[in-house]
Amino acid sequence: MTLLVDSLTDLLTGPPFWVWVLVFTLGSLLVSGYGLAGFTLVAFLLVDALDLWKETMESLAVVLVAAVIATAIGVPLGIWAARRRSVSTVLRPVLDFMQTTPVFVYLIPAVFFFGIGVVPGVAATTIFSIPPAVRLTELGIRGVDPEVVEAAHAFGAHPRQILREVQLPMALPSIMAGVNQVIMLALSMVVVAGLAGAGGLGTVVVSAVTQLDVAAGFEGGLAVVILAIFLDRFTAALARRPNRGLWGTLRRRRVPEEAVEPTPVPVTTGVPAREGV
Repeated sequence: MTLLVDSLTDLLTGPPFWVWVLVFTLGSLLVSGYGLAGFTLVAFLLVDALDLWKETMESLAVVLVAAVIATAIGVPLGIWAARRRSVSTVLRPVLDFMQTTPVFVYLIPAVFFFGIGVVPGVAATTIFSIPPAVRLTELGIRGVDPEVVEAAHAFGAHPRQILREVQLPMALPSIMAGVNQVIMLALSMVVVAGLAGAGGLGTVVVSAVTQLDVAAGFEGGLAVVILAIFLDRFTAALARRPNRGLWGTLRRRRVPEEAVEPTPVPVTTGVPAREGV
């Protein structure tokens, strides 16, 4: 896990900062539009001006790794819970417990088993971020119209086909909303993970608190807010149908307009037809 986080951190911090600023800005333009793209450009230039680019990318690497692992665990559990009522009954109190446990408590077993460093920070962040993926995946699949599922059954589709080709596509907005919440919870653990030595902006904020450095604390907090807004708006745009942003505009232009054939209008002479003619 340390190798994975370090490799991703090297990828994000290796090139000049403006390379990733352009990548983030272009991605925002494609999925959302000019508003998010303008915010992304200005916000990340501000992060570099605060001399917090390296720490921000370290935090982004931890968040991405934890979010991917949490999603990979949470989505299958949500599918299982949606298909088995008994599984949902067992998971519900477990998820309630996980969501009501104070965030600092997650560090205790993580530090106990893994020591100080990146691994306990990622482990605690991952466990803390799993519940939204499970809940919203289950909610999305259960919210699929039963008539659509019955129609798929009537056409001879087996359960796996129904799940793959009917339920998951229709539940995708809810699943993506769960991914969005997973990322937000992972980012909320950045400061707490700094106590376990995970590095990044958490270390900046914790150091500022221990030294009563108001300026450093404000700068670190501002960088966290910028990263949170960017990730939230970006993933929320991905969760919507691909009809917004530059990508949606290009897709709409590629779709040819359907030719509408004129409906023939019957011509009447006003003379009634005679029988037998």
